Amino acid sequence: MDTLRPALSGARRIVVKAGSSSLTTPQGTIDGDRIDALVDVLAERRKAGGEVVFVSSGAIAAGLGPLGLTRRPTDLAIQQAAASVGQGLLVARYTSSFHRYGLGVGQVLLTADDMIRRAHHNNAQRTLLALLRLGMVPIVNENDTVATDEIRFGDNDRLAALVAHLVRADALVLLSDVDALYTGDPRLPESRKIQDVRSESDLEGVQTGSAGSKVGTGGMVTKVEAARIATGAGIHTVLTDVSAAAQALEGEPVGTYFHPNGQRPSTRHLWLAHATTGQGKLILDDGAVNAIVNRRKSLLPAGVTGVRGDFAAGDPVDLCGPDGRTVARGLVHYDASEIPDLMGRSTRWLARELGPEYEREVIHRDDLVVLDPPR
Repeated sequence: MDTLRPALSGARRIVVKAGSSSLTTPQGTIDGDRIDALVDVLAERRKAGGEVVFVSSGAIAAGLGPLGLTRRPTDLAIQQAAASVGQGLLVARYTSSFHRYGLGVGQVLLTADDMIRRAHHNNAQRTLLALLRLGMVPIVNENDTVATDEIRFGDNDRLAALVAHLVRADALVLLSDVDALYTGDPRLPESRKIQDVRSESDLEGVQTGSAGSKVGTGGMVTKVEAARIATGAGIHTVLTDVSAAAQALEGEPVGTYFHPNGQRPSTRHLWLAHATTGQGKLILDDGAVNAIVNRRKSLLPAGVTGVRGDFAAGDPVDLCGPDGRTVARGLVHYDASEIPDLMGRSTRWLARELGPEYEREVIHRDDLVVLDPPR
């Protein structure tokens, strides 16, 4: 018999994410009835004393109708134009809907760049926590009007998982137009619904596909990745249909429940692992890989055998083994142009020959995160 999920019903702070197809009509206009129905659920949770952060897609989709477009454009400038039109309409609708319950909202627009840059990342955290402290409902969306190559951030799924960690949420609910995770296309009779995911073994053989509806960008693959990020940070996660939002928040056994499988890491390490992109690569020998992955040591110049890319001191870089597989990421202490002269040398030799300022790690262990599974 299915059991209730007290981790969801008792969550003090929860992040809820809804995709474009859950909030707009197929013609690209805002579906007011759907938005009101979802706000009813969120407001009830808020009125009961819980804190809610809502990550809402739909800006580009909401702008399609007013611009006379029938489907999501591929041209970046048109996407940005649609977002600029749709974002105002979307937030105005949320403001009006939450006002029915005497609740105010605060808009927080982020890009992937905001999550990559540490100072921006910290500012976003402070803003979100301040809004919650002041009794508002933060409405988070990707800033599609200025985003460039990161316009396809993952239909906000990965953003929602990072926001859940950012605000130290207890639970994350990903709402979609599919009621759960299936082993394959849910329209096929051989596909089986997966109710619980406790480890990676429960995902073996699952075909997650690619992009979903014609107005959104995310497929099931982005939702599974978001669930991995959240559960790896100790956050209970549920994936279900938007129509089951109330049941999900009440802890009823709907959708797919991803159980936490890790302790909550530091914000710095989660940021490094999931919100940054390596600006270059360092190739390591087997000894350095073992020291970093198994012994959690710093990266010393002696273990570096190669450099790829152009990066500056302070940038995130990927660390690769002799086979080219990425095993970790970290903030480098040297420019890419400096490293070839340091490779294979001990810090003592470098200090003697080049000066005491070179007696330091290439990457300190506090600025390193092992990627699991390695990429």
